[in-house]
Amino acid sequence: MARCTVERLMKTLGLEGVTRGKGVKTTRSGKVRCTTDVLVNRQFVAERPNQLWVADFTYASTWQGFAYVAFIIDVFAGVIVGWRVSSTMETSLVLDALEQALWARRPGSGVIHHSDRGSQYVSLAYTQRLKDAEVMASVGSVGDSYDNALAESINGLYKAEVIHRQSWKNRQDVELATLDWVDWFNNRRLLERIGYVPPVEAEQAYYASLVNKDLAA
Repeated sequence: MARCTVERLMKTLGLEGVTRGKGVKTTRSGKVRCTTDVLVNRQFVAERPNQLWVADFTYASTWQGFAYVAFIIDVFAGVIVGWRVSSTMETSLVLDALEQALWARRPGSGVIHHSDRGSQYVSLAYTQRLKDAEVMASVGSVGDSYDNALAESINGLYKAEVIHRQSWKNRQDVELATLDWVDWFNNRRLLERIGYVPPVEAEQAYYASLVNKDLAA
């Protein structure tokens, strides 16, 4: 991905650029026929919560092998709505993150879920779960990092602020650190693009504005 593109996306999120190390390949293009469309078209903006979610996963190296970390982010204010840590990058990893997001948000119909075309995200189990939840699936093109750049930017930030700061003994240690980071990111990190407030606070302000409009009507 071009450096200017990364800088633009990080600025949109209100984040600073980070230096990343070499990584392993986590995206394996799915062999199944995928009938979902590219609904996002690289426009990572939303006018309200539960309009657009983006999903991706990354990894952390531990003394006992790799730990894989999946995130689902609500684009409106950048809230991380679902996440999971696993010792494998099978479909169950991303499915568990999706289940957490669906349980926590209860979005109803109409939300768009965007991901890359990795085999986990285009698997029958995952696409069927999206369909059952009335979530519209959108996937990027094969081998094009532009098409899920916002989620990848969050992955890079997470690795710079958590994973690359120390060595990790096992998956459980990564999971505990991720739990703390997600709580901090959602409730205390100040993001420039939403007025230097935390993501959760920005969402609360949005819903409060709707109540005020109803009272004024």
